[in-house]
Amino acid sequence: MASEADIRQRYEQLAPALNERQRRLWAAAEANAAGYGGVTLVARATGVSRKRINRGRRELAAGEATALPPERSRRSGAGRKPLEVVDETLWPALEALVEPTARGDPMSPLRWTALSLHRLADCLCGLGYRISHTKVGELLKAHHYRQQGNRKSLEGGGHPDRDAQFQYRDAEVAEFLAAGEPVVSVDTKKKELVGDYKNCGREWRPQGQPEEVKVHDFVDQQLGRAVPYGVYDVAHNEGWVNVGVSHDTAAFAVASLRCWWQELGSLRYPAAGRLLICADGGGSNGSRTRLWKTELQRFADETGLTLTVCHLPPGTSKWNPIEHKLFCFITINWRGQPLRSYQTIVSLIGATTTAAGLTVRCELDPREYAAGVEVSDEELQQVRLTRHAFHGDWNYTIAPRSAT
Repeated sequence: MASEADIRQRYEQLAPALNERQRRLWAAAEANAAGYGGVTLVARATGVSRKRINRGRRELAAGEATALPPERSRRSGAGRKPLEVVDETLWPALEALVEPTARGDPMSPLRWTALSLHRLADCLCGLGYRISHTKVGELLKAHHYRQQGNRKSLEGGGHPDRDAQFQYRDAEVAEFLAAGEPVVSVDTKKKELVGDYKNCGREWRPQGQPEEVKVHDFVDQQLGRAVPYGVYDVAHNEGWVNVGVSHDTAAFAVASLRCWWQELGSLRYPAAGRLLICADGGGSNGSRTRLWKTELQRFADETGLTLTVCHLPPGTSKWNPIEHKLFCFITINWRGQPLRSYQTIVSLIGATTTAAGLTVRCELDPREYAAGVEVSDEELQQVRLTRHAFHGDWNYTIAPRSAT
């Protein structure tokens, strides 16, 4: 008869290689070999319960040792049933805590509470369920729940002619490009604080030595804010950014357009007689801004260009080509660097490139542009503006009043 020490030694050598079923059958075989009192002896030596050893002995006696496939430890359907099967009310109770409609219920215990797994498990235990936070996570994943952030997708009430305006604008762009005439997309990028302020993005630095910036984002009264106004050449995948130090006005917007034409546009399109401008429906280049139209008239008179303007419908500024063709790459190129000076901003913007061939020119505009400039009815009537047949408030042409 083997001693308890011998059985323990053999068990410690074999246990790492045995699964649940193999461990049970081996312990039963040792108990049978030990004879009378073998079950107690093996249980004391190995720590396997007497109940499991006796079950293994019954399987050996009935010839069931080889009845199951080698990869299985239990018969099909054996073992403890999942909690959601034992209690069918568990998942509805959990879903009622997770769903936003239930969370908005004034009687919900988690109405204003973060829905962590631990808190959900505690709440379910308070309702009489025995469940751990790990099981709560398994249930949520099994029912296709995942932790997710917000997504900007609700645009509000769209204009009934929104799609038709996009089709009209696309047709105008195609016609201008086919004729070799310039097409630009214009808009103001987000105004940036100048100074030691936190900026988006990350840059390689020694571990534990991040760039030190100010805690609070209060405007520096001496440096102020930078106002980047962009002009994107659709045909040449080329950007021009005019960084202002004053107000974002219609005069500043047209001045930026004028700088682009003088520095780049006139060289790219020496024979151009027309210019198509795609702009947002609001802001400094809005469709209802009087100063925008009068400044465009001055620009047309100076250059001799006939200007066609197509505005985006309300609430669709994110579809402006300049947003995803130019501005997004400028933001990526910030690389988390604090914009400590206007020269830093100009250098970072001017260094923006892409594998698709995007190039950007950037200059600083130190001029002051007054806000709140009013345009009288008489001044507006002097603009040679022709409204298009389709939505003349969004689509119009401004012709020069005299030769260049």
